[in-house]
Formats: sequence, C-alpha cells, structure tokens
Amino acid sequence: MRQLASWLRQRLAEGVVPQEIAISVRSPANVERASAAATAAGVPHKLLDERVATTFGQVSISTMMAKGLEFRAVAVMACDDEVVPLQARIESITDEADLEEVYTTERHLLYVACTRARDHLLVTSVAPASKFLDDMIASATTVKA
Repeated sequence: MRQLASWLRQRLAEGVVPQEIAISVRSPANVERASAAATAAGVPHKLLDERVATTFGQVSISTMMAKGLEFRAVAVMACDDEVVPLQARIESITDEADLEEVYTTERHLLYVACTRARDHLLVTSVAPASKFLDDMIASATTVKA
C-alpha cells in the first residue's frame, strides 16, 4: 500500500491530474486497500460504478472491468497468486473443460486492466505473485525482440 501511495504522489508531482489515474483490483475485497492507498497519498478518489463515469479531480478505483476507458496512469494492485486468477472461480469449477475458459478469462481481465494505461503502469503483488505476470513479462519480451 505504501508503494502505491508513493507512486500516486509521484504521478501527481509529474502533473498527472487525479481523473487521469486509475487503480484496478481483481476482487471487491481489495477495493478497500486501494482506497486506503489513495487516502494515504492524499488523493480524492471514487469507486467506479456500473456507469463507469470518471469524476473530475478524483482517482478512479475499479475492479478489473474498466474496458473502454483509458488513463494516463494505471496501478493494477494485488496481482497475487490466488487473486489473479481469482481462487474462488477456480474452486467453483466442476468440469475440467471449464478450467481453461476460466484461466483465459482471468488472463484477459489482467491484460485489459494493464492496457488501460497510456503513459504509466504499476503492477503490484506480494509473493507469490500471479503466474500470469510471468506470462505477461514473457510476452512483452517476445514482442520487443
């Protein structure tokens, strides 16, 4: 949380205005942590609702469903193992054939969250981090080569 608060202050010091910043989390359980980080940074913030409308002067906080929006700076928070992919979704699978679909959907949600960033992206996790981060790093390395 301190790292995210520091990152937010740094973006603001660089001239990124609050409405151009988003914090994305995988589960509603992490929204409170994102809100606490914004509060620690001294930044007004709001949770995006189903209308997905940003508010002038406020950092937007949302679960990984902000498709269609773009921000100058995005922090994708808590990309931990068992959070991305969401463990509850995996445990709810009764048919092995559905497991691959869940992994694909979860990977896509992370990808969409990260690609909302135009200029700055921060991805945070605790150990062990999501294995999907390794996939993204490998993919980014392959694209640059």
